[in-house]
Amino acid sequence: MGKITFYVCEVNCILNEKIENIAQYSVLMSVYENEKAQNLKDSIQSIYSQTLLPYEVILVLDGKLTDELYNAVDFLKNKYSNLKTVALDENIGLWHALNVGLAHCECEIVARMDSDDIAVNTRIEEQLKLLKAQNADIVSSPVMEFKEKTGDTNNIKDLPKTHNEILNYAKKRNPFNHPAVIFKKSAVINAGGYQNFPFFEDYELFVRMLKNGAVSANTQKPLLYMRVGEGMYKRRGGKEYTRHLYNFLKRIYSLGFISKSRMIKSLIPRVAVSLMPSGLRKMVYNKFLRK
Repeated sequence: MGKITFYVCEVNCILNEKIENIAQYSVLMSVYENEKAQNLKDSIQSIYSQTLLPYEVILVLDGKLTDELYNAVDFLKNKYSNLKTVALDENIGLWHALNVGLAHCECEIVARMDSDDIAVNTRIEEQLKLLKAQNADIVSSPVMEFKEKTGDTNNIKDLPKTHNEILNYAKKRNPFNHPAVIFKKSAVINAGGYQNFPFFEDYELFVRMLKNGAVSANTQKPLLYMRVGEGMYKRRGGKEYTRHLYNFLKRIYSLGFISKSRMIKSLIPRVAVSLMPSGLRKMVYNKFLRK
C-alpha cells in the first residue's frame, strides 16, 4: 500500500511540475472599422498557429464595425472557443480600448497583437523563454515590415537587447515594438496603464514602466510581420502629429526621464521630419530609422 501511495504521489508531482512549466498567457488585440476582415483573420490565425497556444484571446471591438468585420468576428468566434470579444459603443482611442481589454485578461502574462500583423509561429515561445530567463516584466522583438504579403518584407525594425541598452535607447526612441510586446499585466497596471497620448500611448506607457522599475529585454530575432502602408507615413506628419509629439516629449521630461536638452534634441529633427512631404518622410524612416 505504501508503494502504491508513493507511486501516486510521484506521478502527481510530475504532473504538477509539467503544469507549472506551461506558461498560460492572454492575447490582447483591438480592432476598429477601418480594418480589413481578411487581415483580422490572418492575424488571429497566426496566434492560433503558435507553438504555445494562448489561454485566451481578448478582442476589443473598438466602436461600430463594418458588416464584413462583424461576419469575420463571428466566424473566428465559432472557430476558436477561447476567443472572447469586448464591444465598446464608441471609438475613443487605442489607449482606452487596450485598458478595457487588459481588464478582461485573466492571465498575468499578456501578449499584444495588432489586428493586421502576423506573428511567427515561435513568437510567444521564444519571448516567454527570454522573459523567464531575465526575470523580465516586458519583452519585445524586432519586426519585419511588409505591405501585402509577408514574403515582400523590405525593412526590419531592430531594437536594443539588454535592459541597460533599452534604458539608454528609450531616451531617444521607442525601445519596443508595441505589436510584438509581451508583458506582465501587474507591471502595466502598477505603472498606471495606457494613457491618452495619441501616436505615443505605447511609448509613454513604456517610459512609466521603466521609471517604475520594470525589468526589460528584447530578442534579436524578428518574431512578427508588421503591416505598413503609405497611410502610416502620412499619419506621422502634419501639425497635429507635431503637437502630439511635443506633448509626449514634454510628458517624459516632466517625469524626469529625459533632460531639457535631450527633449530639444529629440524635438527639432522629429518636427523637421514630420513637416516633410510623406514620400520624403517615408525615405527617411526607411533609410535612417530602422536600426
